[in-house]
Amino acid sequence: MNFLQWSVRVRAEMKTVCFRMEWSSPKIVLVASFALAVSAASCGGGAAKAGAPQGGGIPVKVEVARSIPVSDTTEYVATLKSRDSAVVMPEVEGRITQIYVHSGDHVSAGTALMQIDPSKQEATVNSNVQNRAAQIAALQYAKQQYERTNSLAAAGVVSKQDLDQAKSALDAAQAQLGSLDAQVTQQQVQLRYYKVVSPSSGVVGDIPVRVGDRVITSTMLTTVDKPGGLEAYIYVPIERSPLLKLNMPVQIVDADGKIIADSRVSFISPEVDNMTQSVLVKARIENNKDKLRTAQFIRARVVWKTQDSPVVPILAVSRIGGQYFVFVAENENGKTVAHQKALEVGDMVGNDYAVLNGIKAGDRVIVSGTEFLVDGMPVIPQA
Repeated sequence: MNFLQWSVRVRAEMKTVCFRMEWSSPKIVLVASFALAVSAASCGGGAAKAGAPQGGGIPVKVEVARSIPVSDTTEYVATLKSRDSAVVMPEVEGRITQIYVHSGDHVSAGTALMQIDPSKQEATVNSNVQNRAAQIAALQYAKQQYERTNSLAAAGVVSKQDLDQAKSALDAAQAQLGSLDAQVTQQQVQLRYYKVVSPSSGVVGDIPVRVGDRVITSTMLTTVDKPGGLEAYIYVPIERSPLLKLNMPVQIVDADGKIIADSRVSFISPEVDNMTQSVLVKARIENNKDKLRTAQFIRARVVWKTQDSPVVPILAVSRIGGQYFVFVAENENGKTVAHQKALEVGDMVGNDYAVLNGIKAGDRVIVSGTEFLVDGMPVIPQA
């Protein structure tokens, strides 16, 4: 090891010690300065004999900082919901007597799913039908009475008042029959609700009820999901809501950060959720290969903007006290020296850091030997 390499090594080690001690004692500064002075004095002759290059530097490897498109993104936990998912609930109350399907069955619109006991409703329909039949007979009698009274009135046998009463009775009988017709129709429609059918084509979901269970109109019987169309429900904190725009890119990523679906913002809620102080954002997702599932929690990456930004290798970056630094080879007074630059870094892009501030594309970044460098030290760049 020649003098130049030895002195660089000593200065780098002393720099590390001084940083860790934060120069808390003047004695440390004195000792460090003395050690460097003594080492230089005691080895000066040896260095000259060894033929150390005057005004040279230590060899370092450099890479030119390149600029690539870098996205400013934020990941959120989102929930998937089907755009064509129907929750099946009964329209009537009663006890389930039969279940025709199983979870996972593919059904078409109108397929019978379950049967609720219709006995009580059937009795109501029969009663209304009988009442309607009786009213038809009453209407026939009222019509005959009116015709008879009308003939007698024409002959002057009965008064006009009797004719008016007969007409009123006929009108009342006709109105009563119309009311009973409407009741029979209503009860027959109600009777159809006791057979629960699929509202659309799709796949039957979980069936939490069993034969014999009593259900009411708020009981969930099952779901019918149409494969393919999903929506990601993303809740964005209110602080970032001013940046939201329709058609902003949204990426669905797996646990390793790999993109499994691309989408765009299709809906931004005009209201803020009072409990979470967040804004609901929806993004439509095509799920043709059925990789995703309804009600699944996923990671949604919102892409705020994309711009060209310089990148530097992760191995070239050092971190001291929470601040990131990199050494850049620059020409100074006819020599190449290492200058330490403070960085503001963004996300990692592969094996590089995206640099938001501190260097620009084209700067020569030192990627090896940085542990021996101090600001202003001469270096010999190598490809």
